Amino acid sequence: MPHWDVGLVSGSLFEADLPSGFHYRANFITADEETHLTSEIARVEFSTFEMRGVVARRRVAFFGESYDAGNASTPPIPAFLLPLGARLATWAEVDRREFAMALINEYPPGAPIGWHRDAPQYDIVAGVSLLSSCRMKFRPCVSHGARGGAGPRRTTTHEIQLERRSAYLMTGVSRSAFEHHIPEVSTLRYSITFRTLRSGANLTC
Repeated sequence: MPHWDVGLVSGSLFEADLPSGFHYRANFITADEETHLTSEIARVEFSTFEMRGVVARRRVAFFGESYDAGNASTPPIPAFLLPLGARLATWAEVDRREFAMALINEYPPGAPIGWHRDAPQYDIVAGVSLLSSCRMKFRPCVSHGARGGAGPRRTTTHEIQLERRSAYLMTGVSRSAFEHHIPEVSTLRYSITFRTLRSGANLTC
């Protein structure tokens, strides 16, 4: 895997020990590239998103392979996202065509994303932050069978500041054995994420 460039934030207890397979680069895109992407995103049609039966405060736009196991129709990945996808694919050392799905999240002020692990049919997750930064928190996931018990309360074990115009990759253990969460953002933020399709072994929990 290419160079892992993690910018530590003063006062954090977590970022020196991120989950294995998590990779981060600050300033992955330029300010001009961010302006171009956000101007294109302004033309995108967003939809509400339901997560675990609750309508989320963020809005989403899906492209390519849907989360819905083929039952939902989604448009192809738009041309304005392809150069970014190709650059992320180079970093992840995969063919750009392996990024079968793209998702744009719109986070208005006050919008979080709850604890989750991305859908099991996807493997590598690559993301870019636009307009503002956020915290990404991690905790080990547990199997569905174990969730019914009265075990100890799970807490954050790792976290990192995702700066504006930065990028990350979730691979390996960070993808298969951890779930993540983004607390409420204070200002408008967009994230663009790309995913490869999974083959072979299932996720560990």
